[in-house]
Amino acid sequence: MSKQVLIAGLGLIGGSLALAVKKSYPDTVIAGFDLDTNAVRMAMSLRVIDREAVDFAEAAEAADFIILAAPVESTISLIHELQNADLKEGAVITDVGSTKQTVVEAGKLLEKKGAVFIGGHPMAGSHKTGIEAAKERLFENAFYVLTPSEDADTRSIIQLQNLLKGTKAKFVQLDPKTHDTFAGLISHLPHIVASALVHQVEDAGKENPFVQQLAAGGFKDITRIASASPAMWRDILVHNKEVLLPMLSEWQERMSRVQTLVEEEDADGLHAFFDDAKQSRDKLPSRQKGAILPFYDLYVDIPDHPGVISDVTAILAKQQISITNIRIIEAREGILGVLRLSFRSESDLVLAEALLKEHMYETYEAP
Repeated sequence: MSKQVLIAGLGLIGGSLALAVKKSYPDTVIAGFDLDTNAVRMAMSLRVIDREAVDFAEAAEAADFIILAAPVESTISLIHELQNADLKEGAVITDVGSTKQTVVEAGKLLEKKGAVFIGGHPMAGSHKTGIEAAKERLFENAFYVLTPSEDADTRSIIQLQNLLKGTKAKFVQLDPKTHDTFAGLISHLPHIVASALVHQVEDAGKENPFVQQLAAGGFKDITRIASASPAMWRDILVHNKEVLLPMLSEWQERMSRVQTLVEEEDADGLHAFFDDAKQSRDKLPSRQKGAILPFYDLYVDIPDHPGVISDVTAILAKQQISITNIRIIEAREGILGVLRLSFRSESDLVLAEALLKEHMYETYEAP
């Protein structure tokens, strides 16, 4: 008999997981639930799901696996709804949230129903959102963290990994607290800092709007992560409060030390601050998918000539290479311009670079 899978939350992550499951198990029946009826209709139209789950609790009772692909606060609400459902014995339930302690704690309540809750966090995403952006390759080579409770049996964990093997992700297992600490440091805190920088420029722009035009270059690049869903990040900060508060204090202390170095004109201290950061960053893995969405960017020198951009895109289109974003970095009359092309995967970037070099374009990647 084919397995019954219920996915609650038909956005980018939920849709991509559905496609990955279908890739490995074509006979699996996937039901989709979402409060947004347009998302459900689109998921049906794109054949991401097999049928609509009109009533969440009723659909959950028929499911062998339940994937809660919603923001953290909504996920906890859905878990509470499941407490009143007659779940299948041994049903495996997981989520995709960026914080795990509060979710796993809520999930323990389902063990009394004979179900197994295994926290999950696929560390992948896209610049695009919504079910229409779903791709079965979204999680390929990304870390997929599982945070089972101490009572979760090994067999259920293996069953969940088998269900999700079509993601081609790298599964790792952490306890919920360790996950939240790591995610807070390498994902949550950077989002706070990026958003704070955007606020600072916005405030400065009220007095002199020209500063925002200047910010359209490198500043916009380093703060790209600040464009993420406000509702999602609101929930993340609320549910990872205990981890983030000490980190924010440490960050403020670090900024105070930098401020002192500047005030005292401590050239050696400032050099050491930047040099240590450079050495540490240069040792980080190159383009490995992690907690923050990687950017597969390729820079292309182009001459100041009509039609050059369409020529570049046509070369890539012939090989069915999808460009997720394109931007002219510099283009002034009589000099070379620079195109920044963004791709959805490293393999697309490597192929694009080779093709453009064949056509005598100079290309280079960001460090």
